[in-house]
Amino acid sequence: MSKSKLINLKDKINGNEMDLSLCNLTEVPVKELAAFPKATVLDLSCNNITSLPPEICNLTHLIKIDLSKNQLSSLPEDLGRLSNLQHLDLYDNKLGILPVSFSELRNLKWLDLKDNPLEPQLAMAAGDCLDEKQCKQCASKVLQHMRSLQEQVDKERERRLLKEKELEKKKEAQQRAREAKEREARKREKAEEKERRRKEYNAQMASMAAQEQQKKNKEEKKKRNGQAADKQAVVDSFPKAKRSLIGLLFKIVLLMLLGLAGAIGACHLTELQKEPVCLPINVAVGDSLSWAREQENVVRQLVHKLSTLSQELLERRAPSEN
Repeated sequence: MSKSKLINLKDKINGNEMDLSLCNLTEVPVKELAAFPKATVLDLSCNNITSLPPEICNLTHLIKIDLSKNQLSSLPEDLGRLSNLQHLDLYDNKLGILPVSFSELRNLKWLDLKDNPLEPQLAMAAGDCLDEKQCKQCASKVLQHMRSLQEQVDKERERRLLKEKELEKKKEAQQRAREAKEREARKREKAEEKERRRKEYNAQMASMAAQEQQKKNKEEKKKRNGQAADKQAVVDSFPKAKRSLIGLLFKIVLLMLLGLAGAIGACHLTELQKEPVCLPINVAVGDSLSWAREQENVVRQLVHKLSTLSQELLERRAPSEN
């Protein structure tokens, strides 16, 4: 609003009353009105106001407001903040309901709601309001009705809050249950993973042990086969070595005998018998022959004795048989 209208607004003040009726207003100059806190009575009747700005609820110094014969279809939700309001004229508007906060107008003594399309229960509470007494009763009954609505709203809000809390608790419980289930699932997965790793480890150890045992068995078999082969080789080679050794000894003895026979023959039958080298050989040969002749006599005596004994035995056995 311009400065000229501010000046004009000052011209509308008479004591504690601000008269803005019949000014063809479509809205309420709240900011300008806030500059006049001493104006406790506000007359806005007979204008074309369709709604009240929320800021009008800040004019808590107002005691009386006349909004009759306008086009109001609703009132601000925070109307109950006008805690000092005692007189409210809403005659001939388009109101169907009142804001729930209306019940907070503790000091309201006078109310006119005639010629408004009020909802039935509110209309019944408001009554006719044809005189001062009825308008005071209207204020009292409407406040009582709105307080009842306020209680219902409060209860509904409490039920809603309780339901929301219960729903929140239910959600929290479900969330805790999900978290517990997820923890249990993770725990189970960890246990299964641990068991799987343990089985894999055991299988790996068993496989390694089996491979090690197989390798050990192969080595033992190879060792046994090697030992058997070595033993067989020794066994196979022993007769050959024995036969070779016997043959070699036999050959050596034969050669020595042949050599000795040759030496004896040479020393005994040839002219070499007179040589000094052959003297020991000839002496040994002579001794051997003498020993042999002596043994021949011994053998002959032995044979003679054996023959005598045999004959005697035969003679003894012959009479016994007869």
